[in-house]
Amino acid sequence: MAPAPECGHDGPTPSADSDTRRRLAADRADTVGRLAALSRDFEGIVAANALVAVDDEHDPEGGTTAFERAHVASLMAQAREHLDELDLALDRLERGTYGRCEACGGTIAPERLEIRPATTTCVRCAGAGPARHARSG
Repeated sequence: MAPAPECGHDGPTPSADSDTRRRLAADRADTVGRLAALSRDFEGIVAANALVAVDDEHDPEGGTTAFERAHVASLMAQAREHLDELDLALDRLERGTYGRCEACGGTIAPERLEIRPATTTCVRCAGAGPARHARSG
């Protein structure tokens, strides 16, 4: 399938690959740090809750503690998912497929990769949603 019009850029240069690798590595390091901080927060919430005989159902603070625990757990899951996406982006960079849209095969605009370095789709295909991906097989 031909690339979408906004995807008509040439592939990355070796220096662009190096810059991309640095950006992905820096984003990965930030994400690992955020995940570690969230893990400490989660452990702190659990530890503080363990010190008190809390019955979430009857304790006025129990709902807040449960919410905080769930909120931090959700943020941890998002960080892990982002870390996985970054690892996949680094893998694509190594294989020479980084910057190619997984849906249409066109080149993802450098501006999109600058903003979302782990993205796997061009703007056009991202807007088309999952149905486009299902058709592209």
